[in-house]
Amino acid sequence: MDNSMDDDIARAIALSLQESNSRSTTAPHEVIDLATDDEDDEDARFQAELQRAIEASKQGTHATAATAPQPTMPAGTHTFPSSSTAPVLSDRAKMEQERIARLKRLHPDIDPGVNRAADGSDDEVDGGQQPRDAKRQRISSSRVGARRANVSAPVSSSTPAPASTYRGAGQGAASSSGAASRNLYFDGELRQTANKHVDPQRDRRPVFRLTDILAPKEDIEFAIVSAFCWSYQWMYGMFSPDTPVIAVDHDPRGNATIKAILPNWIRTTPFLRNGFGCMHMKFMLLFYKDGRLRVVVSTANLVEYDWRDIENSVWVQDIPKRPSPVNHPANTEDFASAMVRVLHALNVAPALINMLRNDHPNLPLQRLEDLRSHWDFSRVKAALVPSIAGKHEGWPKVILTGHTRLMKALLDMEAIVPKEKELALECQVRPIDAAPLTLVGLTYVQGSSIGNYSTTWVNEFFISARGESTQSWLETPRTRRAKAPYPAIKILFPTAQYVRDSVLGESGGGTMFCRRKQWEGANFPRQLFHQTRSKRGRVLMHSKMILGTFKDKTGTLDNRQRASTASNSERDGNEDAGSAKLAGWAYVGSHNFTPSAWGTLSGSGFNPVLNINNYELGVVIPLHSQEEVDRVTCWERPPQKYVAGRDEPWAMSAQTFGRVDKSSLDSKEAGSSIYVRDRFGFGVGDEPGKANRKRPIVSE
Repeated sequence: MDNSMDDDIARAIALSLQESNSRSTTAPHEVIDLATDDEDDEDARFQAELQRAIEASKQGTHATAATAPQPTMPAGTHTFPSSSTAPVLSDRAKMEQERIARLKRLHPDIDPGVNRAADGSDDEVDGGQQPRDAKRQRISSSRVGARRANVSAPVSSSTPAPASTYRGAGQGAASSSGAASRNLYFDGELRQTANKHVDPQRDRRPVFRLTDILAPKEDIEFAIVSAFCWSYQWMYGMFSPDTPVIAVDHDPRGNATIKAILPNWIRTTPFLRNGFGCMHMKFMLLFYKDGRLRVVVSTANLVEYDWRDIENSVWVQDIPKRPSPVNHPANTEDFASAMVRVLHALNVAPALINMLRNDHPNLPLQRLEDLRSHWDFSRVKAALVPSIAGKHEGWPKVILTGHTRLMKALLDMEAIVPKEKELALECQVRPIDAAPLTLVGLTYVQGSSIGNYSTTWVNEFFISARGESTQSWLETPRTRRAKAPYPAIKILFPTAQYVRDSVLGESGGGTMFCRRKQWEGANFPRQLFHQTRSKRGRVLMHSKMILGTFKDKTGTLDNRQRASTASNSERDGNEDAGSAKLAGWAYVGSHNFTPSAWGTLSGSGFNPVLNINNYELGVVIPLHSQEEVDRVTCWERPPQKYVAGRDEPWAMSAQTFGRVDKSSLDSKEAGSSIYVRDRFGFGVGDEPGKANRKRPIVSE
């Protein structure tokens, strides 16, 4: 009887080993979810398999009696001996259970059923010969995390999709938040910012919060961040204290400077000719410990007011790191090369060198040019459109910046206006002009949100927005250019009544200005102005967006003439093939609709000159359908034209601003290096112990 029981146990162990080895052979790298691995479950599973094997062995033993054959084992394994050695096997069965319990107690992350040696021996797993190469070695995020990471279209082989694939061995420990809590945007995403004052019934679309964009902040290894208005105390808390950050800011004197302002933070400012203009770019480059780069281009300043009380727009795209660097031709112009030029212009290079030579020698970005070679921008469909302050002469330089860069970007993405179509342009405006304003004993320069438009400049911009070269425009005599009529542009600006009726009322209009004298000027294009109303309720919009859509031409052609024209267009070739697939395009970024932001052309068609006062940055996104057009725009469409005698733009006077509660203004911490501005973007101290100078400040 004892011998029969020993035989049963022996056969059960053999069958169990055979099944386990079969699983190990067919699926050596099975990925399992750690959330379902429990030591009690492992014991229960082993015991259940053992019991099933014993029952199967009993049935086989009764059927074949004493002449039952030994079970066939996989090739390369040992067969169990006959019943003469059964007492030993009984002891070994007990030892096997004890070994498994001991192994799980010492190495809970190893599945002993898989790591067992192929010959069925009970030797401990040899870490040198058999590293953790089985079920638990390749740990993936949960299925929910993988779905969240795959928020965009299926990724290519060069762009890994699951969040877990970004963290390889030796790249640092995962943060507690984990990949499952992250949203990744490998195809780019444009959203409005969250706002506490919107109508919940009208706020149905996903939004961006600054905390979401930076999450998980513990995983950010390095950051380059730019804004016109800063609250450094607030932003410092948005990052982990040990994260090195280069902060790009505006210097009121227009000097190129670098200065350590906080632990692990360096502030850098670019050069401005004669101190005129401003550094107005708003973007972030976030380098994560998993190798990923997140590019953020927004309309929001880095002050709490912009991310809470007024509406802004943000474009985000995640860029995977290449397995190995790739060299690019120096003269190739793309998103990454444009960003490198921007960083050089903003004086980021010396700040980066300073960090590398001092406390942070192992930054993921060792030189600015590595941005192109180390990260894969192939999935970026948006075009980067910068304005670099200064004088740019000759077509090769002129098309790299300002509104001529917009023209080049539209040409590259085949977003030129097709034949039989015309461009409809809607421009949200925050133009800059200056008028002195005194507040709380300090002298500032108040920014005006309605610029000095001229028909020459508006036509110049409109030609670039059509994706056409301005060469012929420059060859037109100046007198003729000055007499040209205004093109069909809709300038979107809030009316005074809309600001008063908004949730924040007149005090919330401090981010937008217009001078009455300017509005009432004889040649001012009042006929172009249209109302701008948020889709999300009675909130004020700080978004800066230009929408270009292609609509049928308005004319008197009859059907026969239209058919003839269409036939001629087909014979012209496929030059409109790309643009025919598009419904239009959208620009979003820091640019205001002014010559200071977009630049003014002069010179000749052979040797053009573009003068720009500001540093600006935005992206142009192709729109493929009317649905996309409706989705990206943040204002109610179609915008309603101003009614003469009733509507006038919001004009914030000094008296209105004087009614603002002074307690709402941030202050400079005495003796500190923290530079802050108030809720409207007005600077409160440049450096400790130094008085303010008159400066062009606007919460733009």
